[in-house]
Amino acid sequence: MRRRVTFSRNLTLSLSRTCRCYCKYCAFATHKAHLHAPEQVLEILDGAAKRNVKELLVLTGEHPEVNPEVAKRLVEYGHEDFTGYVAWVCERALERGMLPHTNLGVLAAEDLARLREVTASQGLMLESIAERLMETVHAGSPTKHPAQRLATIAAAGELKIPFTSGILVGIGEEEWERIASLEAIAKLHSRHGHIQEVILQNFVPHQRYYGREPAQIADEAAREYWRTGLDDGRPHLPLPEWATPISIQDMKRLIGEARRLMPDVGIQVPPNLADWWPELVAAGATDLGGLSANGDHISPEHPFPSPHQVRKRLAADGVALTERLCVYPRYIDPEWVAQGVMDVIKTKFWSFIPRRGSGRTDPPRPIRPDLVQGAIERAREGAWLNADQLTAMFAETRPQMIEQMRLAADELRAELAGETVTFVVNRNINISNICTVGCAFCGFGQGKRSPDAYEHDEAEFQRRILEAIDYGATELCIQSGIHPDWQLDDYLGWLRLAKRFAAEAGSDLHLHAYSPMEIAHMCDISRLPPAEVFAALREAGLGSTPGTAAEVLHDGVRQRISPNKLPVERWVQIIEASHLAGLRSTATVMFGHIEEPWELAEHMRVVRELQERTGGITEFVPLSFIPFQTLLGRTHGIEEISREENLKHTAVFRLALGKSVPSLQASWVKMGVEAAIEALRWGVNDLGGTLMEESISRLAGSYHGVKLDPDQLVAAAHAAGRPAAERSTLYAIRRRFPVGTPFTPPAARPSIAA
Repeated sequence: MRRRVTFSRNLTLSLSRTCRCYCKYCAFATHKAHLHAPEQVLEILDGAAKRNVKELLVLTGEHPEVNPEVAKRLVEYGHEDFTGYVAWVCERALERGMLPHTNLGVLAAEDLARLREVTASQGLMLESIAERLMETVHAGSPTKHPAQRLATIAAAGELKIPFTSGILVGIGEEEWERIASLEAIAKLHSRHGHIQEVILQNFVPHQRYYGREPAQIADEAAREYWRTGLDDGRPHLPLPEWATPISIQDMKRLIGEARRLMPDVGIQVPPNLADWWPELVAAGATDLGGLSANGDHISPEHPFPSPHQVRKRLAADGVALTERLCVYPRYIDPEWVAQGVMDVIKTKFWSFIPRRGSGRTDPPRPIRPDLVQGAIERAREGAWLNADQLTAMFAETRPQMIEQMRLAADELRAELAGETVTFVVNRNINISNICTVGCAFCGFGQGKRSPDAYEHDEAEFQRRILEAIDYGATELCIQSGIHPDWQLDDYLGWLRLAKRFAAEAGSDLHLHAYSPMEIAHMCDISRLPPAEVFAALREAGLGSTPGTAAEVLHDGVRQRISPNKLPVERWVQIIEASHLAGLRSTATVMFGHIEEPWELAEHMRVVRELQERTGGITEFVPLSFIPFQTLLGRTHGIEEISREENLKHTAVFRLALGKSVPSLQASWVKMGVEAAIEALRWGVNDLGGTLMEESISRLAGSYHGVKLDPDQLVAAAHAAGRPAAERSTLYAIRRRFPVGTPFTPPAARPSIAA
């Protein structure tokens, strides 16, 4: 899978800096009375809510109520102890739709349990297992004793609290002690499974602030850095005598050890404490922590880069930056998270909840696994399945039932399409990426003034067409964004140019062009009905219509991921008009994002009813969602669907269609060639096209390439033990390749009028 690096969009609340410890490396703590009043807290929380902050990081000194003035204020605020006040703050954060993560230092189990009811996660840095540091940097700091900190981490595990821990690197410890510290955390994680991430934090010297508020310094530094991108104010101070110099090699070795000891745990490195963080990501770090909107209160003059700055830097290395919640996805479950916190996640952040078969929101009717067995038997015979049966199949998680679905889908494929695996030699051309729609799932479309916007001119269009003909393509697939300046004549003009350029080169390319969204746009700007628009398109050279822009044919889903896109009824109207005009189409589904099983069931009902009426759909193309460089992926926590889920859905799509659509295609550019080969056992009979270029998936973050040569597609079919055949767009067989027969380029390709 593609590399993703996560971060949390948080805001830090330094509720109290009063601390019982005297750590030599700390500039955060004070031994004077420091405690935010309730009205200050509410003002901060209200401001954070307006900035769409997802996480409230509550940061405090260790046991601040040891200070008599702090203890007095707590009583005045109506709280028996500091933990009670923190719980009150967390409740106010939850009311505003923010998830609290607390880091209060060493706590007793009963305090951890109280906070568990109002936090999404908690944390405590182990710092170091080296007891000898109690005589140096930790002198006078009783709660920095390793045994006490390990006891708190262990208690959190027993209470099933999603937990963050980590080590400080460079505070005087030796390398073997760093490894021993990671081993101690790993030992507790192996027992309880509660460590969601481990932080590897390199020490940097801090100046003392002498009465200046670190939170204010941090906020000012962060605002300036995020506004200008210039970070010239970071201090570069000499190391104290007790400190240990740290190199990037030291940090890389620690990342390797952390991955070895805790392969299922996130590895966080702070991106504000050294310029080497991109190299640490390349070495295996998976998280950059909270890119706090109000800076780093521990190292206030070292502001975090903004998410935009980080995303731009990582993109140069082919790495995607994705938001997460303070609680990692696998812990978003009632077993780990208190009901009140789960309610906030379900209400405001439901898209971050991992897909676990039954969906992340409440179904309109109970999901009935007992229907699956009968549904498989009916589907194998090509019978219609009702909404409850399809929902149960899409939600299925039992391996034995999924295997039965696979077998039934494979048998249905053999009956309808035989053993031959087909493909088409084609080229995609996306003439322009300028688009006005703004889909949350798209990384392709750009505003007209975007520096990444483009529009091919006639010469470039001709070059690409001639390149396709030289390659042996029989099909040209043309789709673009919704361009604000194009009129119907522009769309007709591109088709006429394509036909003319191809004819001059002695070819009769089949033009498979314009999504239903584009055609609906043509109808709107020309004020012509779909029938007249299709008549004009056909006269200009259109051969068939891509059934894209379908996403999920459920208006609730469409409103959530693309409110400006054509509604379901309009999509059906456009495709039906294409069929009535004598132009066949494909049909697609984009799955693996926010859709639920019952919404996919509705999609399949719409497609099958349309096919039963018109018979104009040549193939059904499942397109798994690519999240990496899309708004849904970056800010809604949507992860790439697993190979296993992808294949299960593929089988259900075949069974849902029954015998209405004979061909089911695997999109190798979405799922990868190996998964596409495996999909040939799950109901698939077609591997799509050579593509030559594929901008839409690539710009969303696909990492499976944009071109497969015909010999590679033949080899893919043969790898599954199946014969291959090159087809035309409309499934006329051009050449066959029995198993064991390698692909050989033809001496000359005849013109095809498919």
